[in-house]
Amino acid sequence: MIRVFIICLLFTFSCASVSQKNENNVLTGADQTDLYFPLLANKRVGLTVNHSSLIEKTHLTDTILHSGINLTKVFTPEHGFKGTVSDGAKIDYDSVEAPYELISLYGKNKKPSKEQLKDLDVVVFDIQDVGTRFYTYISTMYYVMEACAENGVPVLILDRPNPNGSYVDGPVLETEFSSFVGIVPIPIVHGMTVGELARMFNEEGWLGNGVKCDLNVINMKNWNHAMPYSLPVKPSPNLPDDLSISLYPSLCLFEGTIMSVGRGTEYAFQQIGHPEYPSAQHSFTPVSREGAKWPPYEDLVCYGKSWIGEKPSYQFSLRPLIDAYAIMEREDFFNDYFKLLAGTDKLQEQIEAGMSEQEIRNSWEDDLTKFKLVREKYLSYK
Repeated sequence: MIRVFIICLLFTFSCASVSQKNENNVLTGADQTDLYFPLLANKRVGLTVNHSSLIEKTHLTDTILHSGINLTKVFTPEHGFKGTVSDGAKIDYDSVEAPYELISLYGKNKKPSKEQLKDLDVVVFDIQDVGTRFYTYISTMYYVMEACAENGVPVLILDRPNPNGSYVDGPVLETEFSSFVGIVPIPIVHGMTVGELARMFNEEGWLGNGVKCDLNVINMKNWNHAMPYSLPVKPSPNLPDDLSISLYPSLCLFEGTIMSVGRGTEYAFQQIGHPEYPSAQHSFTPVSREGAKWPPYEDLVCYGKSWIGEKPSYQFSLRPLIDAYAIMEREDFFNDYFKLLAGTDKLQEQIEAGMSEQEIRNSWEDDLTKFKLVREKYLSYK
């Protein structure tokens, strides 16, 4: 009981300070305990969660524990249980005391093993996504579904809004470029919630060897794809607010280049820069901080472009990338990671060839149209 109290207290203080009730009375899947608590009664339950798994100001683990449900294991994605671990950093729970087993699904253990699932009757997934293919929470969901399908464990998805859910854009992933930052053939901005995506993964035969999991989704109420939605907590350490989240689909591609996206500052994904950028109109200096240990160009002044203070505009644009490539004039501008983020090798070739944004967009339009037809079958919030 003491351990339970300690964990609950940690989440109460860490989440309550930034959580707030959202507008429009949106009810997430997690909010509707009357719909899924009966499905968990008398079962050994595993949760896939992080700091965003809130019911107003209370973490889902606390609610589950207080209800008397048998919470056995908690799986966590990139950035860890509290969402504070730096991008790509190892997550270690060996010394953490908790009333359940904590297991990281990041690094070498991205997919739950048979041993990790053997004493579970159901796995619940409740994590806030931001609607881009390379945001790894949906890859974690994919592997959870695949592992559960292979081991006969049902999956329950508690759906949440997609803040970038009002549009679909970008190149569709080519399967030869599949990775943890792009695991299925969807565009960079897919315009779907995790619940909608889960149904797509299952029904389109995209899980390994075409397996299907026993899937149940608790849909939201009072939300649709056209509705703006401000997240009550930052979904990961370097997406601090609505502006970063709206720019993330466009600016994340810079992580496959020599440019900094502002990790190690208060305004990550609101600015880009490099120590040799040939303009001093905007500058920032990355420093090591929580959620951004050893950022690119640590302690060096970077010069570049800023969107700080602008109103969020939910759209995908290649303009910043095309412009930065032209300004930097460097053969080493792109690195191998860029092709994985883009989901294709064509985008780099097109930019290097000097194609306009519209010409590049035209090249992916047919694939995007095909995806939208498939997507339509799985939309729950029209």
